[in-house]
Amino acid sequence: MKIGVLALQGDFAAHGRMLSQLGCPWTEIRRADQLGEVDGLILPGGESSTMLKFLCEENLLEPLQEFGKSGKPMFGTCAGAILLAQDVTGPAQASLGVLDIAVQRNGYGRQLDSLVTETDCPALGPEPLELVFIRAPIINRVGPGVDILLEHRDHPVWVRQGNIMAATFHPEMTEDTRMHRKFVEMVETSQD
Repeated sequence: MKIGVLALQGDFAAHGRMLSQLGCPWTEIRRADQLGEVDGLILPGGESSTMLKFLCEENLLEPLQEFGKSGKPMFGTCAGAILLAQDVTGPAQASLGVLDIAVQRNGYGRQLDSLVTETDCPALGPEPLELVFIRAPIINRVGPGVDILLEHRDHPVWVRQGNIMAATFHPEMTEDTRMHRKFVEMVETSQD
């Protein structure tokens, strides 16, 4: 099993460090032909409009949509969640549209409004989960097939729909590997 981390922009190396801590083989993905080498894919945080521009330039938009539709697991954090969403506002932009959610870009405000907090997360066990929000999106709508795994300030911040998982915060910027472990388990299960 090998997991890919989209490495066009953003802190993709931080996701790689988390996977390495879990002993999971991973590789950076920059071209469509590399997608066939991986069993799951992480879309990191960064600047979603810049990432979208690179996806178009590298002809990756359609291959990524097909990757998600094929049943292979995908996990997007912050900007990655925006890219996975079906509807994007604040301002509107194109996306992969593989996750039935609507997101508002920079929903918490500007860089100065970024925050770090802790909350209980029963889906991951009894230990509190550190949440790092940096110009984070807000999920305004979830479709009927989307499971809300965690909420913060009355908004979903971690969701899953089948093989697609998204978080509006940055678990890769903490020392807690539980969310990445959950994704690795999703990838392992998808291979059964």
